[in-house]
Amino acid sequence: MDLGLRGKKAIVTGATRGIGRAIVDLLAAEGVDVGLCARNEDEVNDTTAALKARGVNAVGACVNVRDGDGYKAWLEKTATDLGGCDIFVANVSAGGGMDSEKNWWKNFEIDVLHTVRGCEALMEHLKKSGQGSVVIISSTNAIETFAAPMAYNAMKAALITYSKQLSQFVGKFNVRVNSICPGPIYFEGGAWEMIKGTNQKFHDATLRAMPNGRFGTPDEVARVVAFLASPASSLVTGANVVADNGFTKGVRF
Repeated sequence: MDLGLRGKKAIVTGATRGIGRAIVDLLAAEGVDVGLCARNEDEVNDTTAALKARGVNAVGACVNVRDGDGYKAWLEKTATDLGGCDIFVANVSAGGGMDSEKNWWKNFEIDVLHTVRGCEALMEHLKKSGQGSVVIISSTNAIETFAAPMAYNAMKAALITYSKQLSQFVGKFNVRVNSICPGPIYFEGGAWEMIKGTNQKFHDATLRAMPNGRFGTPDEVARVVAFLASPASSLVTGANVVADNGFTKGVRF
């Protein structure tokens, strides 16, 4: 299937490792020009060079999304450098943690505010696209009880509601908005590799909950994101797509 992505312009946050890196790699392979950010300058430079080697335009910068003004300035500059923005993938996350109240502020600022600010800053560009698409990365932690009550789970749930309501608000401008809930995803340097080393029992119990006995991979999530971002999914907006390898057990009609 031709996803119709070639020549599109995408901006992806947190795109040098894990799911974010898999997303920009796949988009570039599909012929998409990509703007990306992350916190590590060396990783940004390496990723940008790798994407350019695929023959697309790629621009990257070291950005702290908690700096609202700096983040919004980067978004506008990147859209200008790319010649527009057809796709925005909000991927950055603060991750889990429940050691203090600071986790709630951190997850609010990074997971929620970074997404809202990104959508607002890029919306005029997405409207001009005529086929604008926003994909928000949530988590299965948002839709079922998991581990413990923590800010990550609650803020990821907030993103699903925001995604649905935003889709209704901007649909008249031919901008689609969807969210995706990945289940446990294993990759080198990722959270589940760390959990395996620090809490083997929890890791193994989670693995046993997978019907086919394996974790998901960043590449598998990236393929779902690419479809949702593409004109091939023109009928899909306001959806929350669960990509969890059967990990969650709830029935959703």
